[in-house]
Amino acid sequence: MPDALEKLKILSEDSQYDLACACGTSKDGHRKRADGGRWLYPVPLASGGRGYMFKTLLTNCCTSDCRYCPLRSNANARRCTLTPDEAAKLFIEHLARQSLIGIFLTSGLAGNADHTMESLVAAASLLRKKYHYRGYVHLKVIPGASEAAIDEALRLSSAVSLNIEVPGARHFRNLTACKDFERDIVRPLKYIAEATGKGAPHASVKCSTQFVVGASDETDREIVRYMEGIYNRLNFQRVYFSAYQPGLGERSIPGEKGFSLSGDDRLNREHRLYQVDFLLRKYHFDPSELVYGEEGNLSLDTDPKQTWAASHPEFFPVHVNRADKESLLLVPGIGPVSVAKILSARKNHQIQRLPAIGIHGKLAAKASKYLDFS
Repeated sequence: MPDALEKLKILSEDSQYDLACACGTSKDGHRKRADGGRWLYPVPLASGGRGYMFKTLLTNCCTSDCRYCPLRSNANARRCTLTPDEAAKLFIEHLARQSLIGIFLTSGLAGNADHTMESLVAAASLLRKKYHYRGYVHLKVIPGASEAAIDEALRLSSAVSLNIEVPGARHFRNLTACKDFERDIVRPLKYIAEATGKGAPHASVKCSTQFVVGASDETDREIVRYMEGIYNRLNFQRVYFSAYQPGLGERSIPGEKGFSLSGDDRLNREHRLYQVDFLLRKYHFDPSELVYGEEGNLSLDTDPKQTWAASHPEFFPVHVNRADKESLLLVPGIGPVSVAKILSARKNHQIQRLPAIGIHGKLAAKASKYLDFS
């Protein structure tokens, strides 16, 4: 029988299959293994840089049949469970040895949704009340959880998430026969949105969701359509993406049968969706402006902003010394930080080269092709 530390090693390792936030564009953007086999996940900080989140499952026992998941009920996995007290104590011990910004607790479906939620809530409650921990707690909401269970999670959390998994019921049926998309995913997502909306009891709690990309045969266009609803109707703060990993699921699912993408291309597809997410959140792109291929997917070779620019040659070049902020944000290679530098510098003098105002490298070279410096 494994002790608590050995169970944590197994369960935190199994939590790596939930890869949200694990694919970054720099070495600091990837998850890393800490002592004892535990995985730590990078989180951007408002002040700049990154902190690390302690993440683990409470149990990898699961009665669900999610066909893409290596921990599904009929899979061959070494099963174990941390009690809420073990999980809370282990986190506090780890926190004393290493600077962490918080804890992310998730779980397999143990019995039913509310029973599993009881364990997650109990662990969070111990952290808050027994250990007087006032830091960041992220709880995963289990599909099918009741409103009462969600309320308890919101009461103790800094953030919650419930994975939407796929864009719509048809794709959902490809991946599970145990769960119902409307009942177990859409209903609790809507309730979370109501309970955390402006003026609601838990308005301070941040909300997010995640797509498992490529386990079904969904298109990028379908995912983006759901993203729009998640941001504009549910008002969630973030949407994450996790590229399906071949060989972990059942051979019968579309992600194993029909997709010819290599492992690198699957990760590249995930990265393109993150770029679209940034365009929607930070650049205020309208989803209808995005450019897709004939099959409804984003280009794997070109980032979506540059693809848009190629399809709108009439918009360029943009006058770097006269254009407004919104026009500058449409220039490939230029982001909010670079735009701020441009707007600040041109108050004092005419800009003739981007490196002269602190915009260097490949991004400066890309952007200069779309700019007029006259």
